[in-house]
Amino acid sequence: MSNREQAQAALCAVLLGHIRRDPFPSATQMDILEQSVPPQLYGEYLDALLEKVASEPFPSIPMIRRIQRFAENI
Repeated sequence: MSNREQAQAALCAVLLGHIRRDPFPSATQMDILEQSVPPQLYGEYLDALLEKVASEPFPSIPMIRRIQRFAENI
């Protein structure tokens, strides 16, 4: 793994942690993660987003659309 790949993987891990912990994650952080997330983290990222939608009585429409877009593009 190159230094660039290591740096991207580390950034993705940090962002994924923030997204998981934050009840209302930053759209900018999710955008950045989606631009560089490695295929092995696709499922973990989708799970994190789906958990957010499942835990809300009235889930965010933008979050639902984000999940739909991401799932269509993987």
